[in-house]
Amino acid sequence: MSVSSAQRRIEGLLAQAGLAVGGPQACDPQVHNPHFFHRVIAHGSLGLGESYMDGWWDADDLDGFLFRLLDARLDQHVRGWDDIWLWLKAVFVNLQRGRRAFTIGQHHYDLGNDLFRAMLGKRLVYSCGYWKDANDLDAAQEAKLDLVCRKLMLQPDMRVLDIGCGWGEALKFAAERYGVTGVGITVSHAQAEFARALCKNLTIEIRVQDYRALDEKFDRILSIGMFEHVGVKNYRAYFEVKHRCLADDGLALLHCIGSNVSSNHTDPWIAKYIFPNSMLPSAGQIAAARESLFVIEDWHNFGADYDRTLMAWRTNFDAAWPRLHDRYDERFRRMWRFYLSASAAVFRARRDQLWQLVLSPRGVAGGYRAPR
Repeated sequence: MSVSSAQRRIEGLLAQAGLAVGGPQACDPQVHNPHFFHRVIAHGSLGLGESYMDGWWDADDLDGFLFRLLDARLDQHVRGWDDIWLWLKAVFVNLQRGRRAFTIGQHHYDLGNDLFRAMLGKRLVYSCGYWKDANDLDAAQEAKLDLVCRKLMLQPDMRVLDIGCGWGEALKFAAERYGVTGVGITVSHAQAEFARALCKNLTIEIRVQDYRALDEKFDRILSIGMFEHVGVKNYRAYFEVKHRCLADDGLALLHCIGSNVSSNHTDPWIAKYIFPNSMLPSAGQIAAARESLFVIEDWHNFGADYDRTLMAWRTNFDAAWPRLHDRYDERFRRMWRFYLSASAAVFRARRDQLWQLVLSPRGVAGGYRAPR
């Protein structure tokens, strides 16, 4: 396909979303390299993201531009071979097992605590805030942590497991506010080191460990923002581990991003640059994987809150860039802004959701009343 024909095709698609190349709107793309059009036709979302990283195009309202693309479903009209390759790879290879389970820690979460501390706010909580009664990011994250604790009905001296504990903030909050003890596991050495220091005066153990190795009992189990790295081939094993480790009268909470459709892989650009070997579960995939193991006591969707959370992270990242740029180059800055902007656009378009599920092994006697 020639550059001119590729340009005509892309311009025609953009018009369906009310966008124009070089147009006057803040969300209109300004193209600096004519090869941009062919790159997007050939590589879909990977070509769009990489060409932005390379400075081939800009949009003053980047998240607004990406939202319009997604809301008009234009991504369904431009798919490159990269997407097909990821699908085939996920069919034949278990991308999240063995040494591959630690890839995400090395590639993403070990990037640097300086980056995440600058972006995430007062608490290093790398998941959706709960904005129901909150006016700022820190309040939204505290509200989310308290919501998790209330849904789990935490009591003093309960033993709690956090699968994918991140920097330890959820366990620290639960220990200080609700008097629990616990174990947190992560696949990131940088996170583990930080979490151990954060929780040093609490009865909290932090381990670098694959969740599949767990075989001990807990009163409560939580998992916040980790299930996105488990992979559909391992969903059943994940729930079997939770079932094995949870007391018969216990509760488990799963907090994860969810997709409206079932797949076996993530977006090609996200897979290459942000979250390798990740994928988002669908409601059907989750429900099937926990069958005969857990009763679903509650299924709460507050996915629209992720748009606001991501935009707050992007504001923090932009403000912190002057003190980060000595370590991270300009291409990284554009990559990270594209990641945060595209993610916000996905939730704004309601293409992805944020779910909190409360699960019990045998059903709560008399029924479970979910806090909101």
